[in-house]
Amino acid sequence: MSKEISVLISEEEIDRKIREIGARISKDYEGKVVHFVCVLRGSVFFATELAKRLTIPVTIDFMSVSSYGNSTKSSGVIKIIKDLDDPLEGKNVIVIEDIIDTGNTLEYLLKNLKLRHPESIALCTLLDKPERRVADVKVDYTCFEVPDKFIVGYGLDWAQKYRNLPYIGVVETEE
Repeated sequence: MSKEISVLISEEEIDRKIREIGARISKDYEGKVVHFVCVLRGSVFFATELAKRLTIPVTIDFMSVSSYGNSTKSSGVIKIIKDLDDPLEGKNVIVIEDIIDTGNTLEYLLKNLKLRHPESIALCTLLDKPERRVADVKVDYTCFEVPDKFIVGYGLDWAQKYRNLPYIGVVETEE
C-alpha cells in the first residue's frame, strides 16, 4: 500500500488562524490567567504556537488520552494514559486538542476535568470534523472545520508518523 499526502491547509493559513484565536482568547480572558490542558501528543504543536500568541499569562499541563492506538479508526475505548500533574481547582482551564471528530473522547475528558472544580472550562481545537460528531461537545474555539478524511501534519499522526509536517494534509492511500 502506498501513501500520498495532499495539502489541505497551508502553514501560512494555520499561522494566520492561530493568531486570530490567540487574540480572541486574550480578549475573552483579559486580566486573568488561563491554564492550558494539552491533550498529548497531537496538540503540542498547536498549543505551543497558540500560547506564544496570547497576551495574557498562561500555564500549561499535559494529559494523554487515547481511543485510537495505531489505527485510523477509534476503538471506542477511552483511557487516560497520563494524568495532569497539577490540580485544576479555581483555574480558568482551556483544553487544547488537535482534532475533534466523534467527540466521544472529549465528552469523557471534559466530564472528568469538571469534577476537579475549575473556575471555568473551555475547549479549543485546531481542527473539527463536525459531520462525524456523535457526542454533544461544545467547542469554544475552532481554527478550521475539515472534511471526513484521514488527516496528518501539524501534530496529527498516522501510527506516530507525519506529525512534523508544517501543514495539514490528507492521506490518500492506494492499494
